[in-house]
Amino acid sequence: MNRFATSALAVALASLATAAAFAQAPTTHDMASMPGMEGMHDMPAPSVPAAVAKAVADPGRAEDAKIDARRHVAELVAFSEAKPGDRVLELIPGSGYFTRVFSKVVGPKGTVYAELPAEMEKGHPGADRMRALGKQGYGNIEILIQPAAALRVPKPVDVAFTSQNYHDYPDTFMGPTDPALLDKAVFAALKPGGTYIVIDHAAETGSGLRDTDTLHRIDPAFVRKQVTDAGFEYVGESEVLRNPADDHTLKVFDPAIRGHTDQFAYKFRKPKSAK
Repeated sequence: MNRFATSALAVALASLATAAAFAQAPTTHDMASMPGMEGMHDMPAPSVPAAVAKAVADPGRAEDAKIDARRHVAELVAFSEAKPGDRVLELIPGSGYFTRVFSKVVGPKGTVYAELPAEMEKGHPGADRMRALGKQGYGNIEILIQPAAALRVPKPVDVAFTSQNYHDYPDTFMGPTDPALLDKAVFAALKPGGTYIVIDHAAETGSGLRDTDTLHRIDPAFVRKQVTDAGFEYVGESEVLRNPADDHTLKVFDPAIRGHTDQFAYKFRKPKSAK
């Protein structure tokens, strides 16, 4: 066999080996069933900007990092499109899990407005937690305490974000407040082209607001309709928090499902042509 034939044979064998490797490689669907990979779905791997990766690696969030694998903070903050210099409105920031990351992403030239409904502050105060963050290296956080139905921001924002709280607004302890009013207020607070991220525990299809107080869940389709009715464009969904094993019938605090509920993460955008 001459050297040209030998070379051609080597190339052919290499191509066959590469094809075999790809054929045997697990797809994202296959990987979803592997231990520890349950959060993966049939979707492109999210691209995490350097500013987000650096914020997630912040030593100040060492405790939070212990739950990053199930909460997917890097992917979801990247999904929001937050970037250095932005103003972010976070609705009901809770423990500050996402707040810390947003604070480091937007940096010293940006601002995070931590919005705390006055109704919730009566029974579940969070202002002190946000003030404490300001003393721990997160000095660009501004606290807004106001009625749930009267959301206002000092300056227009680039991103509005809520995680596991949208379902609270229609409940008695929050007024109740029609989430449609919230959506309109968020629309007014955003700059044209700004993003609105809504993450929450999924309820049964067609259930609307039925389970918001009892199971702390909400129908994803109902949320999508409410938000688009307020003038937003639906951009898409991140599936990193989806869990098909959750049948949507248990309270989110039930030990059988707590920390692993099926959650939707929707992105909406205020049209660039809007005022």
